[in-house]
Amino acid sequence: MTTSIPTRGQLERTLSQRIQALYREQLGHRPGKVTCQFFGEQLAIVIEDSITQPEQVLANEGQSSLAQEVRSELDSALQPQLKTLIEEIVGVGVVDLLSDATLESGRTGMIVVLDNPPEVRSSNSKKPQTASMSVQDGNE
Repeated sequence: MTTSIPTRGQLERTLSQRIQALYREQLGHRPGKVTCQFFGEQLAIVIEDSITQPEQVLANEGQSSLAQEVRSELDSALQPQLKTLIEEIVGVGVVDLLSDATLESGRTGMIVVLDNPPEVRSSNSKKPQTASMSVQDGNE
């Protein structure tokens, strides 16, 4: 049985969908958009509308430092699951996962350093391709 090698775009789209699902399952919060893009051995992830309602309430009530602390703790708690999810989908090890969130914009950004670039195929040839994919939440 042969396993089909995904395109770069398919990997990015699958990662985007699974990260969005992880946020929904673990935090009860659905981010509006998740964008993933590979750069060789690095993966950039941007999560729009990643701030949960309790964090927003804290920030709006003048408790920005507490809201930021909550966000930091949530990011730390999710990191092992994110690493496992990325390794499972991409098929290579995660060396490092760096993340930060901005309460003002509601975005979370991540840089993932991989052991090796993921094995991908071009959608129409054997040559590697570069692409980026986003998942947009239909409920805005």
